[in-house]
Amino acid sequence: MADGSLIDRFLEMMAAERGASRNTLVAYRRDLEQAAELVRGTLGNADQAALRALMAAYSSLAASSAARKLSALRQFYAFLLDEGDRSDNPALDIARPATRRPLPRILSHADVERLFAVASEEAAGDAPLPAAVRLLLLLELLYGSGLRASELVSLPRRAVGGAREFLIVRGKGDKERLVPLSARAQTALDRWLPLVGDASPWLFPSGKAHLSRVRLFQLLRDLAARAGIEPASVSPHVLRHAFATHLLEGGADLRALQTLLGHADIATTEIYTHVDSRRLVELVNRRHPLAGMDGVDLKPPSA
Repeated sequence: MADGSLIDRFLEMMAAERGASRNTLVAYRRDLEQAAELVRGTLGNADQAALRALMAAYSSLAASSAARKLSALRQFYAFLLDEGDRSDNPALDIARPATRRPLPRILSHADVERLFAVASEEAAGDAPLPAAVRLLLLLELLYGSGLRASELVSLPRRAVGGAREFLIVRGKGDKERLVPLSARAQTALDRWLPLVGDASPWLFPSGKAHLSRVRLFQLLRDLAARAGIEPASVSPHVLRHAFATHLLEGGADLRALQTLLGHADIATTEIYTHVDSRRLVELVNRRHPLAGMDGVDLKPPSA
C-alpha cells in the first residue's frame, strides 16, 4: 500500500481512538510525509538501516525536533504492526536524540506583586474601564489558578461552577478538571461578569469569538512594561510556571500541583516545579526526624 494511504489510516486512528488534537495530527502528517519523501516513497516498508539514515539526515535539527520525528515514526510503525501490515517496528531500537527540556523563565514574588499593583490600580474606582477589570481577572486566573493560555481565553461563561469557588476547565486531550478560584479571583470575577453581558457564551468575548492567545500575550507584555518589568520576561506560560513554583515553595504537594496544572504525567510537573538545593536542605533540617536529635544540623551549601 502507498505511503500516503498508510499515513491517512494512521492519522484516522490517532483522531478516532486517541483523540489527538488537530495540531498534533498536522504535525504527524508533516513529519511522516517528509520522512516518506526522504526514503523515496518506501516508508511503509523501510527497514532499520533506512531509518538510521533518515535520522542521520535530521542531525542538523534541534534534538527536540529530531526526537519528535522519531516519536512519530515509532507510533506509525506500531500502528502498522497492530494492523498486520508489518511484522516489526524498525524504529524501536533507534536511540532517541538526547533532549533537555529548558525551564521557563521565572518571575520573582516582587515582580508578580508589581504586576498586580499596576493591574489593581488601573481597575480601581467606581467606574473603571472594562478592559482594566478584564486584565485584572486574567492575571488572577493565570497566576492564581495556573491556567494555560489556551484554556484561559476559551473559557465559556458556564465554566464558573458552584458558588463561584471553582472553574470547570477543558484542557489537553479534551479532559476536564476542576480548578479552584481564590477569594481574590472570585472578587475580580464578580466585577467582570456584569460587564460581559448575556449575549456571549464566552467568559472573555472578543468580536464574534473569544479573546485570542496572541492578544493575551500583548496585554500581559504591555502590563509588564507599565510595571517596569522587561516585557519579554512575562507571558502566560511564565505566570503559570510562577504559580506552580511559588506554591511548591509554600509547601504544596507535588501530586496536588499535578492535578491543578492538568498534567497527565507527574514528570511534567517536576519540570515546572524546580526547587533550589538550599531550600531542600532547610526543609530536611526542619521536617526530618533527625532534625530533633542533638548534634544533627545539615548546613545549606554556601552561595
